[in-house]
Amino acid sequence: MESPEQTIAIIGGTGKEGKGLAYRWAKAGYTVLIGSRVREKALATVAELRERLGEAVRMEGMTNQEAAEKADIVVLTVPYAAHQETLLTIKDQVQGKILIDVTVPLMPPKVTRVHIPPAGSAAQEAQNILGPDVQVVSAFQNISYEHLLNDHEIECDVLVCGGTRAARAEVIKLVEAAGLTGWDAGPIENSIVAEGLTSILIGINKQYGVESAGIRITGVQRKKE
Repeated sequence: MESPEQTIAIIGGTGKEGKGLAYRWAKAGYTVLIGSRVREKALATVAELRERLGEAVRMEGMTNQEAAEKADIVVLTVPYAAHQETLLTIKDQVQGKILIDVTVPLMPPKVTRVHIPPAGSAAQEAQNILGPDVQVVSAFQNISYEHLLNDHEIECDVLVCGGTRAARAEVIKLVEAAGLTGWDAGPIENSIVAEGLTSILIGINKQYGVESAGIRITGVQRKKE
């Protein structure tokens, strides 16, 4: 089976969610670029993941700007506090590309309370910053890194919002490559729902003493079934 040709950059890839997605996509054969503000942190994350996946995995560590420049698809996995600043640093490098925004507008310490940014969602803020030549697609907010960094089957679904229908289809392919089921959830305005669900799931985790509550769409025939 041939390896996928696309190169994926994970901006903020040294964090938990970034590592989890990198693990899944590298295991699926993609070339993964781990981006960080500090190159040494990116290299350390690559070394950590190679210990689990083997030296043959196609993965490199570099700065956020370098990763965004070299990639076909860019994935943003930074905390909301760093969202705007990070987008501005990679704005020139992502023009004409798909940017998958995984950011959730959490406002510590009240992370179990839904926060709605002035633009409506973090993804809409990203679109406003990057401009119309970038296809901003919201996805992966409701998947915990505990799931991603393990090899078990994940019984959680991913809502994919934003961009064009073609851009959402590309992102759904990456969702499936990560071992998940993705659903086309419509335009970027709908990302407010996926982002807001994260606060609810965090609250459920705390209330029931678990780490990996998620969502699952029912009533529709699933591809894996």
